[in-house]
Amino acid sequence: MAALVYVGTGLALIGMLTLGYCIWAAVSAKRSGLADAELRSSLQRIVTINMGALLVSVLGLISVVMGIFLG
Repeated sequence: MAALVYVGTGLALIGMLTLGYCIWAAVSAKRSGLADAELRSSLQRIVTINMGALLVSVLGLISVVMGIFLG
């Protein structure tokens, strides 16, 4: 079950790094001075990536908890 903990930790870290990227991308998009429609399109793409990152992070945390309970 140790492998499940390590895999879950890796997934959680990947999710957290992707969330950091989403924050950076959103801040840089707001600072770039794009038109309203372009900014909205850019932020919609970032929100999609953000939701995927949250899913990966949650799956990683669930794997860690399951590995601890089963181990």
